[in-house]
Amino acid sequence: MKATVYVTIKQNVLDPQGTAVQGALHSMGFAEVDKVRIGKYLELTLDTTDRAEAEERVRAMCEKLLANTVVEDYRFELEG
Repeated sequence: MKATVYVTIKQNVLDPQGTAVQGALHSMGFAEVDKVRIGKYLELTLDTTDRAEAEERVRAMCEKLLANTVVEDYRFELEG
């Protein structure tokens, strides 16, 4: 089973990296960019066919390692 995990900075947390990318885009002539938020994209292959078990395990991975839940949100999708 494949899990796709998206980790993003919470909306109420400043994103200095996103601000830097926005500034660079503006300096390159992309003035229409209003806001940039930086995140992480992960693909995991799980050795299970049990969807409930996969959801539980991926949620645990996110809570323990993949996302800093104090300042980041996460969501995931399962395929297979």
